Amino acid sequence: MTTSRFQLVGSLLRPSDLLEYKNKIEHRDDIQYPFYDSFPGYREVETSAIQKIVADQAAHGIDVLTDGEHGRSMWHLDFLWGLGGIERYIAGNGYSFEDLDGGHFETRKDIGIRITAPLSGKNHHYITLFKDLNELAGEKQTKITVWGAAHAFTELTVFNESFGEKQVYKTKEDLRAGLINAYKEFLDEYKAAGGKIVQFDDCLWELFAEDNDKSFFTKGNDVLENLADEFISINNEVADYGHELGLKVWTHNCRGNYQSRHASNGTYKAIAEKFLGEQHYDRFFLEWDDERAGDISALEVLKDRPNVEVVLGLLSSKTFTLDDEKRVVELLDKASQILPKEQLFLSHQCGFASCDCGNELSEEQQWAKIDQGKKIAAAYWG
Repeated sequence: MTTSRFQLVGSLLRPSDLLEYKNKIEHRDDIQYPFYDSFPGYREVETSAIQKIVADQAAHGIDVLTDGEHGRSMWHLDFLWGLGGIERYIAGNGYSFEDLDGGHFETRKDIGIRITAPLSGKNHHYITLFKDLNELAGEKQTKITVWGAAHAFTELTVFNESFGEKQVYKTKEDLRAGLINAYKEFLDEYKAAGGKIVQFDDCLWELFAEDNDKSFFTKGNDVLENLADEFISINNEVADYGHELGLKVWTHNCRGNYQSRHASNGTYKAIAEKFLGEQHYDRFFLEWDDERAGDISALEVLKDRPNVEVVLGLLSSKTFTLDDEKRVVELLDKASQILPKEQLFLSHQCGFASCDCGNELSEEQQWAKIDQGKKIAAAYWG
């Protein structure tokens, strides 16, 4: 399907004129996604930025293009903001991350979500953005990156308490059904718009890892396995529907990526049997840029799934220096002793700007790192 063994996860650094608008959005909750009506000139600046980032990807030889996620403020919440029945607000706290010195770091706070009406995935602004991307891409392949359904469900049920007697959805089961239906409606319109690849991004797998000492859930929780099963069941229902539509369905497991900070510990080994072995995705983007992910032998669980591809995130999008090529090649060698080389790809562990603020490097450094990744992949696969 793709010719290059080097892949981009999705997001790329935004230009400064676009960030001026994004920064204004962050501090207001009296406005509604996609926010164009609230800021004269915003749409034109965003459109121009997307045109340039698509052209830049093509110029650097990227063969599966995105819009750089320039049409969104955060990798995940923008998708919910675009659903019918959703209202955003500025919460009392942001997400907790680990700072570069090991201390506590808190993200932006416009992460509050209210459900005000039954959820709907119809007429989502992402479809408009995708149509624009497809037109700009010409003959090149494109993909859309979307918040994983199970992660969104967890956000709504655990962190926002979006069901109950006084809520639109009275029970957790009703909310689950409503959310999954909204995802299916979205996929219907994505397919109709010419979509072929959908990539669902999740950030919660490691919460189910017993060796994650920073899990939001209590370590050793005796219901942890049931929660994991529910998580996987939700993702699989959406993935299976995507397959019914004829889509390629990919996923990226993120371990936290906010201004070069991370959120999750825990190894893939602790969760591989369920989260790699049981999820119905065609391609897994995984993160092995540092030691938190544990040994690459976690890939063993995919030995009996020859149709599944793995993108090894051995490079770092969080640093401004080029990556250690010797380390990358050594890990590629280890991975190719477990799975055939034709099932493997190379990438950075995550995008360069999961949220609009971006990681702590320049655009020039970003493209130098991308070019390095392409060079390593070309040399390794030939």
